[in-house]
Amino acid sequence: MSLDLATESGVGVRTQVDGGVLAQLTLSHPDLVLGPTLGRAPEITVEPEYWTDADDDRTVLFITASGDEFGAFETALGVDPTVADPVLVDRAPGRRSYRLALTDRAITLVDATAAVGGRLRTCASCRTGWRFRIRFPDRDALVAFNDRCRDRDVSVSVEHLRPADADANAPVALTEKQRELLTVAYEEGYFDVPRRISQDELADRLGVSKSAVSQRLRRAIAQLCGSTFD
Repeated sequence: MSLDLATESGVGVRTQVDGGVLAQLTLSHPDLVLGPTLGRAPEITVEPEYWTDADDDRTVLFITASGDEFGAFETALGVDPTVADPVLVDRAPGRRSYRLALTDRAITLVDATAAVGGRLRTCASCRTGWRFRIRFPDRDALVAFNDRCRDRDVSVSVEHLRPADADANAPVALTEKQRELLTVAYEEGYFDVPRRISQDELADRLGVSKSAVSQRLRRAIAQLCGSTFD
């Protein structure tokens, strides 16, 4: 990845604001921070606030959790091996904030993001783990990030990509696999009434499993709906 020298300010500042890609990724692994808790209380949405180093050399993380039922979430927090000493520090209707200490078992990927020149835009929990939105200097940086995740056995699913300097209201690009599936599904009559092809037949046509077709369809349609309604 190349960083050009910006001269307008009169000071040597490298820049990577031109070009780049914005990627929305779903990351999954049992030992990702709060992974066990998210699996036990999927109805609660968690967003990190910030973390810092404490005097006892522990990393302290502050999070905000949103939802209606916090009982199962707090029970799961108490036995989650990726965190220790959970403390409720604030609450409001439908929202609670907690302070947690990360354990040695916890996997974090902030260092991997920074190492490839990425910038974390947003991070929130989802039903399968964590959903990151990261701006990468280029596609090579995204590939390098994926490699670092693979080295830690973290599963990475690319939900969508778009040029980082595109209009924020522009539709988000589908992944190649999503685009291929939707194209075949449309051409073969999956969306017709009545349908002219089933998910089983789509799977055979594309050489993938039925579960892969089902998941890919849901993600692609959800992505298109999100791009439209946002």
